[in-house]
Amino acid sequence: MIKTGFALGFIGVLAASLYCWHLTGLVEKRFSGRRWQIPSMIYSDTTLLYPGRKIDWPSFIEKLEGIGYRESRDTPQKKGDYLRSGDGLEIYLNDLTVPGKSRLGFLALLTFQDSVILSMVRQDSGQPLPILELEPEVLMRYFGKERELRQVVAIDEIPVTLQHAVMSAEDSRFYTHFGVDPRGILRAIYTNLRHGAIRQGGSTLTQQLAKNYFLTSERTFSRKLNELFISLAIELKYEKDEILGIYLNEIYFGQKGSASVNGAGEASRFYFNKRVQDLTLAESATLAGLIKGPNLYSPYKNIERSRKRRNVVLSAMQKNGWISEEEMKTASAEPITVSGFQVYSQTAPYFLDYVSSQLRDIYPATTLSSMGYSIYTTLDTQVQAAAERALEKGLARLEQKNPKLRRSDPAKRLQGAIVVLQPRTGNILAMVGGRDYRVSQFNRVTQARRQPGSCFKPLVASVLLDQFTPADLLSNTKSDYTVDGKTWTPKNFSEQKETRLSVRNMLRISSNRAAVDMAVRGGIERVVRRLEPFHFTTPVSPWPSLVLGTSEVIPMDLARAYAVFASDGIQPYPLSLKDVADERGGQLVGRHMKIETVLSPGEAFLITSMLEGAVKSGTGRSLSRYGIDFPVAGKTGTTNNYRDAWFVGYTSDLLALVWVGFDNNAPLYATGGSAALPIWADLVSAIPGYVSGNGFFPPPDVVQINVCRESGARASGLRCPDAYEEYFIESNLPAETCPIHGKASLLERMGRGIKGIFH
Repeated sequence: MIKTGFALGFIGVLAASLYCWHLTGLVEKRFSGRRWQIPSMIYSDTTLLYPGRKIDWPSFIEKLEGIGYRESRDTPQKKGDYLRSGDGLEIYLNDLTVPGKSRLGFLALLTFQDSVILSMVRQDSGQPLPILELEPEVLMRYFGKERELRQVVAIDEIPVTLQHAVMSAEDSRFYTHFGVDPRGILRAIYTNLRHGAIRQGGSTLTQQLAKNYFLTSERTFSRKLNELFISLAIELKYEKDEILGIYLNEIYFGQKGSASVNGAGEASRFYFNKRVQDLTLAESATLAGLIKGPNLYSPYKNIERSRKRRNVVLSAMQKNGWISEEEMKTASAEPITVSGFQVYSQTAPYFLDYVSSQLRDIYPATTLSSMGYSIYTTLDTQVQAAAERALEKGLARLEQKNPKLRRSDPAKRLQGAIVVLQPRTGNILAMVGGRDYRVSQFNRVTQARRQPGSCFKPLVASVLLDQFTPADLLSNTKSDYTVDGKTWTPKNFSEQKETRLSVRNMLRISSNRAAVDMAVRGGIERVVRRLEPFHFTTPVSPWPSLVLGTSEVIPMDLARAYAVFASDGIQPYPLSLKDVADERGGQLVGRHMKIETVLSPGEAFLITSMLEGAVKSGTGRSLSRYGIDFPVAGKTGTTNNYRDAWFVGYTSDLLALVWVGFDNNAPLYATGGSAALPIWADLVSAIPGYVSGNGFFPPPDVVQINVCRESGARASGLRCPDAYEEYFIESNLPAETCPIHGKASLLERMGRGIKGIFH
């Protein structure tokens, strides 16, 4: 009987050993690979501050709160705090880590005058700061099916206070047992029997790790037995420090919306907006106290219950000899101050769809949801917020003015779109593809095909500047054209008494007849051919009406075309992605600049100069009524039956396109100047820091010459009664002197001679 028992015991031990050895191989295979599926994160661009920049305070505070800064009552003492007082702003900057640069946070003082930054200094040294960069804002995460948030942190970066706090709360004998703690199990059984309820668990940290990492949470004997063996296998294969490090990166700390907060690195950000390395003793104990019941002890749900649980952990740390009694009392007296959080929301959803489509061309979805990439975009959240508000306000204003525009069906409401670019880089600062993403995910910036109307006139004029000058005169009289065997007669939007208009005035007042005259004289086929470098992705029909914008375009294409005028003839590629970095910060995809020369600098400047005139005294002159007092070049556009209203305007720093219309082409009963232009003005007025106020300056190949307004030729000295200065490209100067006033008649010369004698 004894032999049989011994044999059975030996066989049992052997089987358990073999099973444990088998599990050791599985554990090693699992831990040697990728340990966690970490969602990739999409970020906005950083924000630059510098002396001379103007701040819109509501927008700026919204920006600070969006990246996790908190308002303080006194001088900020920790990273992420700021204090605004009088004409100053004290801000304790968070750490900044983006591809190519890294900076630890520090306390800075900014002084302002009339919302303009006067100076920036470091508080610790008084050193002036020429520039400050605020960290980017999280826009989106590519979750896998588990929807886990996690920032992996090495064990040597986790403060000892947090390690001791977790062990005090969950497994104080972690470094002395071998994965299973018999003493802890017996103590838990005794405590639970004494209270007649489950008050204490006997699982070690290793057992918790085994359960969380390899098993389900079901309460069965077989699951508990597997937990035991896996714990032994883990302890056989790995050192205690590594086991603790894996545990601290795995453990669940609570919920952020539909996503779980896992690991100490993510928890420190979520609860305190800190790197885990910067946690205080009290904060470490708070996090450790959460492990027992993250939802029960969350300071976001019940701060008093969280405080009591924290103090229990601090008391345990003191009993274990890891902190002194004085440290325990000091930390126990501290209030719990959490950072506050916003549940994941749809920030710039149309832009994120646009970015996601580009990312999916580079990376598979499984990579984006598991590899923990950091994806940095060009989006500026302040510009994006201003664009969204301007569009909603503008559309509501139009509906209020004209009840005919109101629709009860959300899917049929008046729509609009905005895209904002940096014309010289192509960086997309904002994109609003529609009125409400929840109702319609159709991106009208990148997917809609709409007639551009008069917004197309500057493009046609730009490719004919080798044949025409801004001073050349065009016919503004009624003319018939044969198109596909039929007679077509263009009409002006309103009556114009002038029978001839210069190219400049044609663009300024947006004359249809004069524009068609220019296109026909320049050669329609030639115009179509020369428009190809603008890279429109929709066809341009070779009809005289093309200059009136009858061929459909995609709004993004039109914005990109106008960027040519603002950037000395260079057309940038619209950029949404700046960098992609792996979880260690290694750069994967750099910034790709694809630019092409479409016009000469002189040609681009001439169009800009003429469009500046359109804003000063032409179809865009109402901009001044909205407080736009800095140099702007722009063009309105309105299509037949008022189906589309446009305004494309740009400064030396920024270009914004606004479109308004119905998806079903119903009439707007409004022009580009009355429907789209006010939205543009609201947008730009809300982002003063993005408009320098610098004007447009002619390049070296542009000169100014006096011309006669009546003839469009060089002015003949003082003989031309209405002469003005006009810009010309050196290679295309007026060939003749004014034929009307160039040669004085004999009678005129005699009259001047007699007049001179008497004088």
